[in-house]
Amino acid sequence: MDERHLCLSELSRLAARLDAPVISDAEYDRLFQELQELEQADPSLRTPDSPTQRVGGTVATGFARVVHPAPILSLSNAYTADEVRAWLDRAIRIDPGAAHASFVVEPKLDGLTVVLTYRQGVFVQGATRGDGEAGEDVTANLRTVRNLPLIIPAQPDGPPAPPRLVVRGEAFIPVAEFEAMNERLRHAGERTFLNPRNAAAGALRQLASSLTASRPIRFLAYAVVSGDEPLPSAQSAALDWLRQLGFSTADGIRTCSTLDEAIAFAEESASQRGRFPFEADGMVIKIDDLKLARRLGVVGKDPRGAIAFKFPAVTVTTSLLEIGVNVGRTGVITPYAILEPILVGGVVVRQATLHNFDYIAEKDIRIGDRVLLKRAGEVIPYVIGPVVEARTGRERRYSLPRVCPSCKERLQRSQGEVALYCVNAACPAQLVRHLEHFAGRSAMDVEGLGIKVAEQLVAEGRVKDVADLYRLTADDLLSLDGFAERRAENLLQAIDASRQQSLGRLINALGIRSVGETVAADLAEHFGDLGALAAASRDDIEAIPGIGPETAAAILGWFARARNRRLLDKLRSAGVWPQARRSPSASRRPLRGLTFVITGTLSDLTRQDAKALIEKHGGKVTDSVSARTDFLVLGDEPGSKAEKALALGVRTIGSGELKRLIQQG
Repeated sequence: MDERHLCLSELSRLAARLDAPVISDAEYDRLFQELQELEQADPSLRTPDSPTQRVGGTVATGFARVVHPAPILSLSNAYTADEVRAWLDRAIRIDPGAAHASFVVEPKLDGLTVVLTYRQGVFVQGATRGDGEAGEDVTANLRTVRNLPLIIPAQPDGPPAPPRLVVRGEAFIPVAEFEAMNERLRHAGERTFLNPRNAAAGALRQLASSLTASRPIRFLAYAVVSGDEPLPSAQSAALDWLRQLGFSTADGIRTCSTLDEAIAFAEESASQRGRFPFEADGMVIKIDDLKLARRLGVVGKDPRGAIAFKFPAVTVTTSLLEIGVNVGRTGVITPYAILEPILVGGVVVRQATLHNFDYIAEKDIRIGDRVLLKRAGEVIPYVIGPVVEARTGRERRYSLPRVCPSCKERLQRSQGEVALYCVNAACPAQLVRHLEHFAGRSAMDVEGLGIKVAEQLVAEGRVKDVADLYRLTADDLLSLDGFAERRAENLLQAIDASRQQSLGRLINALGIRSVGETVAADLAEHFGDLGALAAASRDDIEAIPGIGPETAAAILGWFARARNRRLLDKLRSAGVWPQARRSPSASRRPLRGLTFVITGTLSDLTRQDAKALIEKHGGKVTDSVSARTDFLVLGDEPGSKAEKALALGVRTIGSGELKRLIQQG
């Protein structure tokens, strides 16, 4: 075997199995090309485990049928702890030995089940599960999966492989790599995938294995199907043995001595499901003693020795009854889905976001469709897309709205923009949202003024614009439902205290399109007060680093409107006119132009303090990691953002490194 073969095999193992590349892509590619040329010159050197066999090649004419050496069974499901206990009670009635069993708890991977066959330690065949008795031969495609061992043991010091071994596992795409892949496809104008499982299944069933090789598929082993003796007699021992042979297995596996301990661990895993780097829809509880599990037999197509304790669903299907629209504080019209109520992750969902009108058109979402709905953690549910196969022909294509649902003014669409706008400054819906934004924590921070109070103030005619907040009296508030003297006094005190907020907060609170916290702080520092900003020219505004023509146009347009100039006069009269010390020097804002994401628990700062520190020094903080992120500020228990940063090559730093960045400029 050529040294380059050994070298590349080990480098591939480190990169794919351990997420630890030790050379650059360019160096790897050079070695790979040399190995290809060597094998082309002497084909006898091309072995089944050569790294060159992982790139895919010829197009197959179809998939041959493969009969499995033993039934590849499914699992029965449990949704509550009581159902899991009932499963064990049934097992004990069949075999009393189950009363003393220990258990292995593993993530239930949501990918594509595959069955791998090895002879004399060489991977010779891979098949899909199919109907459990037979599946499709996808050997050529599985060879392209980077962390699937083509030779076992993968390391010279591993245990010897039996003459024949059949292993079961899951082919999947890690969540972070799936999101990065979809982002690349979107940028290229290509079709994206609904979820990682569909993407992995579709890739493995490509007739051209080179297409499979282009997808970031991984493999995790979780069972020995059959093989030449001796084989491990316990599931925990089988997993250890598979790892020693060179197979990757899932994180988050635990051996438990009692069923109560297994249930507690499964429930704990459900609460932290977002930390898995892969999609998982539950935890599998298996009797550790494999001989006992086999004695228990099967019921239907489900083994009695294991059960899937399913997580509360986060991806479900339901009917799209109608598409409604909301009016935002800047007049943006946003669509949302009105759904047949459905339980998702323990919450009844009746509405979900549809992002924007172009999203509806791109996904061809129709009223009456059966749609895929996702809710992750506390995130607002959103429609992934339609289940096209479920269409009956009665579905209706969506037509864009022509008038504002609040004020009935005709909607407008700016050239080159996705959004529709209501440009009526007196629109009640806009005023409610504007009041909510003005009083928000990142703006004037008026405690007690949420959207419900804003709706009351607008409906009763107490405010016509945000400056009217500073003219409210106790009598005005006491006339509103739910207000007594104490609540009215607290709100008035909070409104009065907001007069002392900074200029940057006030500019942000005004709700100028394209002006958020960071831009508002830059404008405050550069101009010093609202009067100077109102009198600024386009060139003055665009001279500030990071502010482009579109944002400058939005700022000029806002100050050009007579209604907004009257608002400024009212704010000045009410004593809401903060000043900022001008400091245009970029040297005092060393993070200018850099984008940060914060995740996990920081050791010496709260996340809010870290955000304020970054923005104070010119940086921008966003909620999600993307290719445009410069730094991920990483604390303890970071979750999936760290995985995505790794996949995208985003640099991670701690709070100490963040402070050094600021100090060093």
